[in-house]
Amino acid sequence: MFKHILVPLDGSKLAEAAVPIAASLTKTLTAPVTLLHIIEQDAPQEIHKDHHLTQAEEATAYLKQVAQRDFPPEIKVDFHVHTAAVKDVAASIVEHATREFRPDLIVMCTHGKSGVRELLYGSIAQQVVAHGLTPLLLIKPDSGTPKPFRLDKILVPLDTGPMHDASMPVTKELALAYKSHIHLLTVIPTFGTVGGEAAAASSLLPATTSALLEIQVENAVADLQEHLNELKNASLSSTAEVARGDPATEIVNLSETLKVDLIVLTTHRKAGAAAFWARSVAPNVVRRAQVPILLIPLQ
Repeated sequence: MFKHILVPLDGSKLAEAAVPIAASLTKTLTAPVTLLHIIEQDAPQEIHKDHHLTQAEEATAYLKQVAQRDFPPEIKVDFHVHTAAVKDVAASIVEHATREFRPDLIVMCTHGKSGVRELLYGSIAQQVVAHGLTPLLLIKPDSGTPKPFRLDKILVPLDTGPMHDASMPVTKELALAYKSHIHLLTVIPTFGTVGGEAAAASSLLPATTSALLEIQVENAVADLQEHLNELKNASLSSTAEVARGDPATEIVNLSETLKVDLIVLTTHRKAGAAAFWARSVAPNVVRRAQVPILLIPLQ
């Protein structure tokens, strides 16, 4: 599963919200971790009201402090400072991930100097996941001291079709490692929430559209039961349900109702970063959900 974890840090307390989760994963999975800091060109003196690390010496000292303070002593922790100042920090992180460190997982917070939306839709998540490179665990920073990570409940939204089952192997291993309960969810649109090309067809063929949606529900129930059987055979606690409505809304609402600790989502890999987010459920879930989200790119 995850044998090497990369954690980009900018020196701010907000970014450090990713550290407890990364530390928990490294300890539970016995996986080494690399802490990364990129020196930014023409960087402001402050970032998120914290001192911005613009010198290699202070950045190295900071990463060393985080490694000693927050990670178990038995875990191998490397740290790297990219000293040549760059304009595009997001692109530099992606470059390090794909060509140098080759981690199995990147863990980071959903914030950036231009705001959450800019980071998610214009840089890190878009570049990493759209190119199908590395699973990305996104953390929403809380105010105050970061909380210890727990993984009692995992929500796994599954679309119809086998390609979306790519989230199951990772979910199983995480659940086995943390003894977590897995809740599977498939959301089938209602007649009023059908989107894209299906929406145009529904206006012309309403009866046919309604019948097709009911067939999708039946297929989803059968698919989920197969997954439940597999999880039971693996001695994993699991439940499943089919919901009707807008997928992102149903996923976020259920994550709050069940008080889950993690959402695991597969994301469509398309040609080009801009095309990746088109008509995708993932950005809407990431924007609205308050729990960590593990994005797994479809190959």
